[in-house]
Amino acid sequence: MAGGTRGIPGLVGTEHIGFTVPDLDQAEAFFVDVIGCEYVYSLGPFVKEGEWMLDHMNVAPRTVMRELRFFRCRTGPNFEIFQYEPAPGSDAADAPPLNSDVGGHHLAFYVDDLDEAVAYLRTKGVRVLGEPTASSSHSTGQRWIYFLTPWGMQLELVSYPNGKAYEKDADVLLWHPARPTL
Repeated sequence: MAGGTRGIPGLVGTEHIGFTVPDLDQAEAFFVDVIGCEYVYSLGPFVKEGEWMLDHMNVAPRTVMRELRFFRCRTGPNFEIFQYEPAPGSDAADAPPLNSDVGGHHLAFYVDDLDEAVAYLRTKGVRVLGEPTASSSHSTGQRWIYFLTPWGMQLELVSYPNGKAYEKDADVLLWHPARPTL
């Protein structure tokens, strides 16, 4: 590698995370009213001719991106939430992928008090999966729990107010939303 550097030149960090939902109004209500994010702005619709959607977004050419909305969620990355109208005859999935599926994912939110946050989600009627779990090994000190959006997307709450075990001997620390500049 030239100059001993690796990676994308000028990389600073994650600017946003984008995901697709079946109903933008439902998603906005959930992320604003339940999670506590702030709506910022929206764009769309985007209807493109020819192969533009395939070439630029890797979706079927006649797919229509109905609208996207941007949200800010405190000190984490921004969210870009899309609602698409699949191209006629496409095999677009109706259900979000599971963590075990290729492309499976989840979004994790850091909270100061996991038990208080879980109790809050339950009062909002959110489906919480199981009970808080204590991590082990390098992540000792962390507790976590998964929960679902109304459309079935997987989210997680994590908390480690006294740090994780790996930190005591680490040269590099994982990014932490409560200490975003470290």
